[in-house]
Amino acid sequence: MSEQTAQRRTGAPRRLGVLKTYKLFVGGKFPRSESGRVYEVVDAKGEWLANAPLSSRKDARDAVAAARKAFPGWSGATAYNRGQVLFRVAEMVEGRRAQFASEVAAAEGLSAARASAQVDAAIDRLVWYAGWTDKIAQIAGGPNPVAGPFLNVSTPEPTGVVAVLAPQRSSLLGLVSVLGPVLAGGGTAVLVASERAPLPALSFAEVLATSDVPGGVVNILSGRTAELAAPLAAHRDVDALDLTGACRDPELVRELEVAAAENLKRVHRPRAGAGDGDAEDWTAEPGTGRLLAFLETKTVWHPRGD
Repeated sequence: MSEQTAQRRTGAPRRLGVLKTYKLFVGGKFPRSESGRVYEVVDAKGEWLANAPLSSRKDARDAVAAARKAFPGWSGATAYNRGQVLFRVAEMVEGRRAQFASEVAAAEGLSAARASAQVDAAIDRLVWYAGWTDKIAQIAGGPNPVAGPFLNVSTPEPTGVVAVLAPQRSSLLGLVSVLGPVLAGGGTAVLVASERAPLPALSFAEVLATSDVPGGVVNILSGRTAELAAPLAAHRDVDALDLTGACRDPELVRELEVAAAENLKRVHRPRAGAGDGDAEDWTAEPGTGRLLAFLETKTVWHPRGD
């Protein structure tokens, strides 16, 4: 017997569900969009799920300011500590596995089993990047052979604030796959969630807020990807740009690359052959490509004193 049928037979008043109000995640807090705008989010069948904040340019600027403020502390933390924090995020997602599986199923039109597999893969992906935090320097740096009475050593350093356009179709696993390498390398992020399926990303913000991620290290915006990507690409305090979520629109990609060139941002596009960016196999082993994409190499020369 369903709950509604039981209520009719007993005469009990019908209970109305409490619909969730989603908000942005900026500077470790959950503000509403500066504009006050929202937009309807629907599931794969076109059924209404919730209203999500429709972020404005002002929200994007606020997110960049928060990411820049958090950058010295996060980049200055030990690699081991960053790994601990990312592992804690994985633990928190594991604790809310059922919720995320439900949201991913609705967002992507997946069966319960496939949605659960996506969540499990996202958890594993976070653990993967947690393990790389104190190892990436071993493959991206080291002593260089030189002729002379001096030592030459190269070491990777985070680029800075990275604007990340999350994949449009892979609402959680794809999001974790593009955000994880930025954080593991010591960068801070302004992430634009999937325009069509933002709810798993906005729930992921709640995980970040209740784990050990310092405020401002990750900032999550929802809304129109093109509307938010343009000011982020042109922002002089953004150091790098991940175009994954925009690659379905070649004209938009070109505009963003031109804007990013104004202050020589690093720009990452999906690997060759990945088509629109959503064609990537997010379940495949990620490798170190995205980790290295947002790292700069610093080389130090030091006399040996022979």
